Amino acid sequence: MLLPAKAEVARHLEQYRAWERLLLVAPMDHAVRGNFENSGYTLCVLMGKRCAREAVDAAEHYLRGGARASGASPASSAASAASASATRPAPGARGGRTPGPVTAFRPVERAGGPGGVPETGQ
Repeated sequence: MLLPAKAEVARHLEQYRAWERLLLVAPMDHAVRGNFENSGYTLCVLMGKRCAREAVDAAEHYLRGGARASGASPASSAASAASASATRPAPGARGGRTPGPVTAFRPVERAGGPGGVPETGQ
């Protein structure tokens, strides 16, 4: 079985965790939920698992196992993978969608009702 590059797995796992933190802050934000689910799906595809929780566990195990096999400490491998992924954008990445640090939550004002459908008032 072909395995994904460890730097890619680390980058996608980091994105998943960031969206997970944002979802805990804003559970009703549909955009955050969608991005969280998309990041979980990406991990599922990368790790060959059927649910996001299994994919996250498999990704963490894969990253830990590779650090021990190469003789490096897990902390130094994670740090090098994080710095490598932070310096270059991913091919095909949708720019500007990775969340930064959570500082505050401001709800999005919508012009219409749920799903962007204008309310009729009837």
